[in-house]
Amino acid sequence: MRILLVGCSGFVGRALVPQLLAAGHQLVLISRSSAPLAAVQSPQLQRLQADPAQAATWQLPAVQEALATSEAVINLAGEPIAEKRWSDAHRALLTSSRIHTTRALVAAMQALPEGQRPQTLISGSAIGYYGTSETGRFSETSPAGSDFLAGLCQAWEKEAEAASSFARVVILRIGIVLGADGGALGKMLPVFRTGFGGPIGNGQQWMSWITRHDLCRLIGEALSKTAYQGTYNAVAPAPCSMVNFAAALGQALGRPSLLPVPAPILQLLLGDGAKVVLEGQQVLPERLQQQGFVFEDAELSAALARATT
Repeated sequence: MRILLVGCSGFVGRALVPQLLAAGHQLVLISRSSAPLAAVQSPQLQRLQADPAQAATWQLPAVQEALATSEAVINLAGEPIAEKRWSDAHRALLTSSRIHTTRALVAAMQALPEGQRPQTLISGSAIGYYGTSETGRFSETSPAGSDFLAGLCQAWEKEAEAASSFARVVILRIGIVLGADGGALGKMLPVFRTGFGGPIGNGQQWMSWITRHDLCRLIGEALSKTAYQGTYNAVAPAPCSMVNFAAALGQALGRPSLLPVPAPILQLLLGDGAKVVLEGQQVLPERLQQQGFVFEDAELSAALARATT
């Protein structure tokens, strides 16, 4: 399959691109920076240097040609949520990098002649769609939350769903992605390896997670199986509390995990962005299980063993 990838040069893309190439797909990558994938050399991989957040990107002849010759589009563009304080400017960047990019992408797809449009769009979202709760359990049919992240995810998904009139649309509400070289786990590992790790905040917040390995497998399966359509919670079936996650991580590393990280420290560093780590939600992958998707990393201990070795 010939696939256009948007925003796939980061943490997930570093694993997704080699996997798709190994499966025999032809890839065109659009990103502001191809540096994380510079080592990937393949005649099946083409890089188009462009900022997917800029509407003008989608008017470039090379991008239009790539869209017109692609059978599928994977859209994972988006500024990282929990790496900076949420100033007004950063909130605007979080919004534009998701909503404006997806809107412009769908518009560019729709502008193509009917026979040239990609037939599949896989687009990212996040479990922040549901808001946060220590007691609630959320499936794909649960209502959206009311905080900033929930509103951002709703608007993001709406832009992707606009393509459903001419393409098969799959929206993945992605949880905490586990991998040693990035994401939340990548930041926690150096501290835990020194023996100074522990639960963040009160430790009772839920962590709904998925290994990067299983997320990439899911994207590959959603590409090849047309039964996938609509919205899915991209999380493993075993959400856990932060205190249990910290204990399991310490055990996987053979290190103690008793020293809690006080919430005020994170709030000082990240402001509102700290709520992604300090608050959480128990999210279940009901539709994936109904679809028959088999998680290779379904249990936390096995997932951490893979992610930390």
